[in-house]
Amino acid sequence: MSQDEVKKIVLAYSGGLDTSVIVPWLKENYPGAEVVCFAADVGQGEELSGLNAKAVASGALKCVVKDLREEFAKDYLFKLIQSSAIYERRYLLGTSIARPLIATHQVKVAEAEGADAVSHGCTGKGNDQVRFELTYTALNPKLKVIAPWRHPAWQIKSREDAVAYAAAHQVPVAASLKSIYSRDRNLWHLSHEGGLLENPNAEPDEGMFQLTVSPEKAPDKPELVEIQFEQGEPVTLNGQKLSPATLIHKLNELGGKHGVGRIDLVENRLVGMKSRGVYETPGGTILFEAHRELESICLDRDTLHFKEQIAGRYAEMVYYGQWYHPLRVALQAFIDQTQLHVNGTVRLKLYKGSVTVAGRASGQSLYREDFATFGAADVYDQKDATGFIRLFGLPMKVTALLNIEGEAGLRYKAPDYSKFKRD
Repeated sequence: MSQDEVKKIVLAYSGGLDTSVIVPWLKENYPGAEVVCFAADVGQGEELSGLNAKAVASGALKCVVKDLREEFAKDYLFKLIQSSAIYERRYLLGTSIARPLIATHQVKVAEAEGADAVSHGCTGKGNDQVRFELTYTALNPKLKVIAPWRHPAWQIKSREDAVAYAAAHQVPVAASLKSIYSRDRNLWHLSHEGGLLENPNAEPDEGMFQLTVSPEKAPDKPELVEIQFEQGEPVTLNGQKLSPATLIHKLNELGGKHGVGRIDLVENRLVGMKSRGVYETPGGTILFEAHRELESICLDRDTLHFKEQIAGRYAEMVYYGQWYHPLRVALQAFIDQTQLHVNGTVRLKLYKGSVTVAGRASGQSLYREDFATFGAADVYDQKDATGFIRLFGLPMKVTALLNIEGEAGLRYKAPDYSKFKRD
């Protein structure tokens, strides 16, 4: 990409050290190009009001700030809950799910500003670079993409380098606020990486956690919460109708108080390496549990089982940044259809890091006590099971007969795995 061809750049901006030094770096390496910063409020809890002045002081033309918390909750997090998607059995996708939203609005700002390029501060070793750039590609492939960390002119390799660069270019940064951890926070979760966590055998330091108390210090008395769902979306908490973002925020407070939602995970990054992360997702953990319990009485067996099969694929696509991929969109259409009758309430008990169901009810429940009871012959004739078992087991019967008539014993032997052992 010729530097002379770039006239205006929209940078995904947080106001932290990394993106703050990117502003003068862009001005330095793309002379003549204007830089517009874009900051998305997705519930990270940081003070966003002063970002415009900070961005301008760093060399930007201005900073556009958008409050996306309700859109994040309604159009992304609720879709995630409905999908039952969990990456590698434990990760509730807090960072992953936010990136396409942020990148979507960054593209919108670029188009509104007449920019010809977008930029981000993601490193060349992480997942986020993929998530941002796939979204750019899906929404406006004509935009040029500037990834400073992969640029040959980028010489900032450490926090110390960034602090020195900021001082040399008179960039206002709070360099004294040094943390050994790399964190990402939004309405859904708080992640912790790096520092002591780079040793997968090291127990996390209790002082690291910010959203949740330790289960040992949680209240000794359990607390009940009741969540009402309409078509798979949570709408009320303890009888109070709340906006999507407010409902999640309040559940974060309730779950955090009881030590709910801590996950310590070694995950497989998209780029090929393993990474250890510790996540706090109190409200999300509660909502996933509640939604799963409601589906257990509202969905028929075949639909529920097939939905479980695609949940893993859906989770991968979110983790890989493929939010706008045609397959993810098609899977979403199926998921939306399954949620039409997922209506009702779920009661949950929060106690010292655990979430257990205390009750579930729905006017469209498929559970019938008269069918489930062992004594009602008028709704279920137990003798009917005889023919069903015979037909259901017919393939196994044929195989067994062939084994008997052929060689003695089973025809299939377990393979020898000894040759695959590591030295």
